[in-house]
Amino acid sequence: MLPSSDSRSGRFVSRLTRDTLALVMAGGRGSRLQQLTLYRSKPAVHFGGKYRIIDFTLSNCINSGIRKVGVLTQYKSHSLIQHLQSGWNFLRGQPGEFLELLPADQTSDNSLWYAGTADAVYQNIECIRAHQPEYVLILAGDHIYKMDYGPMLAHHVASGAKVTIGCIEVPIEEADQFGVVEMDESTRIHSFIEKSPTPKAMPGKPDRALASMGIYVFNARFLLDLLREDAGLTMSSHDFGKDVIPDAIKEGHVFAYPFRDMNDDTKLGYWRDVGTVDAYWRANIELTNVTPELNLYDDQWPIWTRQEQVPPAKFAFDEEYGSGSAIDSLISGGCIVSGASVHRSVMFVQSRVETGSIIEDSLLLPNSSVGKQCVIRNAIIDAGCQIPDGMKIGCDAESDARNFHRSPGGIVLVTRDMLEGSVIEPPRRSTGTVTQIDLPRLRYAAQ
Repeated sequence: MLPSSDSRSGRFVSRLTRDTLALVMAGGRGSRLQQLTLYRSKPAVHFGGKYRIIDFTLSNCINSGIRKVGVLTQYKSHSLIQHLQSGWNFLRGQPGEFLELLPADQTSDNSLWYAGTADAVYQNIECIRAHQPEYVLILAGDHIYKMDYGPMLAHHVASGAKVTIGCIEVPIEEADQFGVVEMDESTRIHSFIEKSPTPKAMPGKPDRALASMGIYVFNARFLLDLLREDAGLTMSSHDFGKDVIPDAIKEGHVFAYPFRDMNDDTKLGYWRDVGTVDAYWRANIELTNVTPELNLYDDQWPIWTRQEQVPPAKFAFDEEYGSGSAIDSLISGGCIVSGASVHRSVMFVQSRVETGSIIEDSLLLPNSSVGKQCVIRNAIIDAGCQIPDGMKIGCDAESDARNFHRSPGGIVLVTRDMLEGSVIEPPRRSTGTVTQIDLPRLRYAAQ
């Protein structure tokens, strides 16, 4: 019988987590995020006012008691490495505690980049051997969620599995973006199909499918055997979801771990794939709800990150436009709202809004600024952007699509590069009509 949530003694779980090595896949391009990942990898994208996406996976490790962590990097890794070195250097290599950076590297035996998720781990097989873990936890570094990995490890051991897959229910119309799992009553998996155009629904739930979260627990020795075998297959794409997991299922040792809320196992757990502009915007805006599903104020499960030395947020009064205000919004340290109105938005660290401007349902990423008398709606303003006085964004779909990136859901993404090349049509004024604003040439630095 599998252990219930009440049976997970602290000693049992801590012994398992102590013998676990976590490998975080953090090299993805995240191309569906469009220009947000032009100069940074997806795990390094900013989220929630002060965090990076990868902080959530790493915080899950630390809060779960897993302190042997390797981060596999590849695409545009500079800002990610900077963040990890400055924000996660409290893991200083004491016995059983470390965070290692594992970049894609060329060797005498291999001159290629990581060919797939399984190949990325295979190229770091010596790291696994060196640390001699009993279990290897494979994690994606580009999802937003809070999860205690200890109960999943306990489930893995109690079920007798050699591989356990973290799973979550998703709407059937979205399931073609995931690996879809079919399991029996004991949670043994008998089918796993990656990104099927016709995903199968869950029994008794025709509108839901059981999807892989990209979280895998392996018995370490079994993983090494699987990786060696896969590396020798010339027809393999060397991917866990496409190749390694389906092959392991044939041996009957793969089980599912249905993800539930940590505080109430009758509820689905919070998990977001923020892989598109619309999904990324939505997950951030959800944080402005009175009681958001993702609780960033949970003292029992803190989200660790780099703590920048910035002053408090400031709301300044303007004689003509009144006091600066923010309603149903997250305002981070170092922000200034000067005689402007911010509603249902997220202002990231050291962003600012000037006199007379209106910000609604938008994200202002770090060190961005909005000039005077601007209107910004349903937008993502990338890090370091300087929006000139009088600009309107999210008010004219045709103009937004011409000058910026407009998503299928109508969200406008603005970056520095776009501002350099934009021809803007500012609002007409009673004193005359201005047909074009000469934007300053801005030098882009990855942030």
